[in-house]
Amino acid sequence: MKDCKELKIFAGNSNPQLVKRIAESLGQPLGKMEIGRFKDGEVSCQIEENVRGADVFLIQSTCYPVNDNLVEMLVMIDAFKRASCARVTAVIPYFGYARQDRKQRARVPISAKLVADLIETAGADRILTIDLHANQIQGFFSIPVDHLFAAWVMLNHIRELGRNFVVVSPDAGGVERSRAMAKRLNNASLAIVDKRREQANVSKVMNIIGDVRDQDCIIVDDIMDTAGTLTQTAQALADQGARSVYAACVHPVLSHPAVERIEASPLRKVFVTDTIPLRSDALSCDTIEVVTVGEMLADAIKRIHLETSISSLFV
Repeated sequence: MKDCKELKIFAGNSNPQLVKRIAESLGQPLGKMEIGRFKDGEVSCQIEENVRGADVFLIQSTCYPVNDNLVEMLVMIDAFKRASCARVTAVIPYFGYARQDRKQRARVPISAKLVADLIETAGADRILTIDLHANQIQGFFSIPVDHLFAAWVMLNHIRELGRNFVVVSPDAGGVERSRAMAKRLNNASLAIVDKRREQANVSKVMNIIGDVRDQDCIIVDDIMDTAGTLTQTAQALADQGARSVYAACVHPVLSHPAVERIEASPLRKVFVTDTIPLRSDALSCDTIEVVTVGEMLADAIKRIHLETSISSLFV
């Protein structure tokens, strides 16, 4: 920062491999902190070094187990504020509860707003995150939100395949994301899937808008949970005569039976990032390839600390 506050990196238990990559990229040692559990399961936390006046970046994905990781993050933020740090930036590579961002039915919560309020109340001064499920979640916070996009780190891997892709959005809500990807793939063609969802985690592909026959297709999405939407879309593309089907999905939630569905699908390769650590069954799946966002997050952390432009990362 301009007044030379010390940069300090801390992390919870949600994603140790990503944390290691970020720290290595920054050339910054990880701060010392003890995180434990009381006998009844409550989170305990003690910072084991001085952070008074420091610029603290706390890395924690709110992935599975979601509630444990969320509460762990809130407790850590509170500890840093009470230890008199100058600023706490919550680095949340995967923002859980993001799919509950509006009232789709009567008498349901807007959980994304609730979680945003909890993080602010705990004392976070700003947020750094990647590919929110809905862009409007940035507006649920009254503190600054730096929203990064993993497409920039996945593009090089997609280009290495050497194909002229048709970019496919698996639903109407993902069109903006898919269009941005298509623009950076030499203005590739765009196709959209008309999907009807009867209930959570259950969807049915109805129709494909766009020409995919004899084309190489890549499906672009933010969250891959049970992989039902992804694999149904891949099968629909194959049924429509697509030559090959790939996918790029940022957050690999991969709830059961996602891996089995991917292995049984026409998908040749699924690119994911390390915002969420892969489960054991996914690690042995040859179709899934992990692209790290560690360097991108490290660069963003450095820019926030030095108070330089984040948007220039994506020019």
